Amino acid sequence: MSETPLPATSAGTPADDRSDRGDRRGARPRTGLPVPARFAVVAVLTATAVVCYLFLFIQGSFDFAFERRLTVVGTMAVVAFAHAVGTVVFQTITHNRILTPSIMGFDAVYILMQTLLVSVFGGSVLAATDGMPKLITQTLLMVCFTMLLFRWLFSGRGGSLHVMLLVGVVLGLAFRSVSDFLQRLLSPSEYDVLATRLFGRLTSAEVAYLPVAALVCVVAGVVVWHRAHRLDALLLGRDAATNLGIAHKRELTVMLLLVSLLIAMSTALAGPMTFFGFVTAMLAYQMTGTHRHAAVLPMAFLIGLLTLVGGQFILEHVFYASGMLTVVIEFLGGAVFLAHLLRKGTL
Repeated sequence: MSETPLPATSAGTPADDRSDRGDRRGARPRTGLPVPARFAVVAVLTATAVVCYLFLFIQGSFDFAFERRLTVVGTMAVVAFAHAVGTVVFQTITHNRILTPSIMGFDAVYILMQTLLVSVFGGSVLAATDGMPKLITQTLLMVCFTMLLFRWLFSGRGGSLHVMLLVGVVLGLAFRSVSDFLQRLLSPSEYDVLATRLFGRLTSAEVAYLPVAALVCVVAGVVVWHRAHRLDALLLGRDAATNLGIAHKRELTVMLLLVSLLIAMSTALAGPMTFFGFVTAMLAYQMTGTHRHAAVLPMAFLIGLLTLVGGQFILEHVFYASGMLTVVIEFLGGAVFLAHLLRKGTL
């Protein structure tokens, strides 16, 4: 008896996307190590990088340097978790390995909000308004934008991957164009103040936001972990997931809300990072060789933390360019993104 194929669902689902199936075959690791062994290797490398960054090459006061480095590691852990988990979940609900919240224009909302603040109230407003009210306000605005746009495009019967991509990219370009226009009207001193908030700043993050961002990551991590099997079902598409007893619309809303909170908190804490989540998610799938989220999610977090801590240690103590990590990650991540897109040949 021939096996009945899964019904075709929305565009880009694993049930009907040959390129996605081919991408999965290419994602299998070439090493013969089992998944637990690969986890152990990455975990040991990550722990080694953290220990080296915290304790090596300390000059002057140990207490001062250790406290500062511990704060930087905490920031990197939050950023790595938010982008890794947020990107993997976002790619699951979009059934696409290329799209990420940042590529879809999420960071453009943050840039526009910061630019409007400086344009209307002056450069001093950024420092004067730092605190929980500003964090909550900009987080709510970014979450509302994401929920209104993506949920409308995902949940409707007429939802389309290409429509979502078009709308997200166009809105992102529109927000960035408005931001660029307003930035040209600023004085040089005001633009310098604004520019410090528009780039990733892992070593000079908003420390006051770190406890709140860490708490959001913990709560989101617990929710996502308990829903890992539902995320596996969502990979099959709307119809197949519904037949398996998954409330597709509700799960979609919950996951979108969690992704929005994670990326909003990370952006508010350390600034926008466009391609970091894409790279960590891609490497996690290649290292695990599976689509099970119980394996992919922790691997993505470990790879992200290893990239940030190890990269910062190398740049700071080998090349003496401590503030260049985000620039290097964005440059290499953009190159990897383009190479992956050209190799795959499709969205």
